Amino acid sequence: MDSATLIQTLLNSVVTSSVYALVAVGLAMAFGVMKMANFAHGEFFMVGAYTVYVLYQLGGFNFWVAVALAIPIVALLGVATERIIFRQTGANILAGFMATVALGFVLQVAVGRIWGVGLMKRIDTPYMGAADIGDAHVGWQRLLVIPCAIAMLIALRYFLYNAKLGKALRACAQDPEAAALQGINIRNMTMLAMALAGASAGLAGALMAPIAAITPYMGHGVILIAFIVVVVGGMASIGGAVIAAIILGFIHTFVATLTDSLIATMVGVGFMALTLVVRPQGLLGREKS
Repeated sequence: MDSATLIQTLLNSVVTSSVYALVAVGLAMAFGVMKMANFAHGEFFMVGAYTVYVLYQLGGFNFWVAVALAIPIVALLGVATERIIFRQTGANILAGFMATVALGFVLQVAVGRIWGVGLMKRIDTPYMGAADIGDAHVGWQRLLVIPCAIAMLIALRYFLYNAKLGKALRACAQDPEAAALQGINIRNMTMLAMALAGASAGLAGALMAPIAAITPYMGHGVILIAFIVVVVGGMASIGGAVIAAIILGFIHTFVATLTDSLIATMVGVGFMALTLVVRPQGLLGREKS
């Protein structure tokens, strides 16, 4: 691997890690509060990308306005999912699993019926050109993903550790019964967790819209990687999800560059299996007593 390819691969790894982190932290946070996994989370990512396609490419909105609107739109989808599915299924994990899998299929079919299932949708790149870093040339559109993801993650951390609602959300994730005894409304917290999960996934999809192939099924690979990241980082651990996203982002990008994306996914699954053998609770997960 020459120096130009190495630099480009390193920068692509940071971009990939940023997207993985945005998608995975929402999944980890929602699981931490509800103790149930949202298998339609990949479709939240897809809806974020299609929001930018509709508003920016078809509607003529400014790109950043379209990205900003994707965040509350997908957040509302998360709230609706909590109210309609998770609140009804309660502690029935199997029912929640089947319902969110069905929701994912419904969203795929709905998007396919409205905008078609054929070739990927085209989005004009808002920022043409590339940055010259060493001997490498990296597109500005890809580089912009990094500061946006970092800003979102910093804002989320500040909210969780400094805002009253954020502290209540963390309390529910750590011990729901103790949180309820302190007067925290658990249902409101689960709704908030799903809203934040939707917002982060929607932002990830919106930022990747000019870069990724936009199809109704683009969430398939995302949800697989997101679950690998969450499991490696430790279920319900947001910090663990970020660290695992960085590790897996670099592993996936380098392996895909040297071989192909299928082998890269297999290596990621193998890394998850190895992590679970060495540390079953994940990198930053809490060991159950």
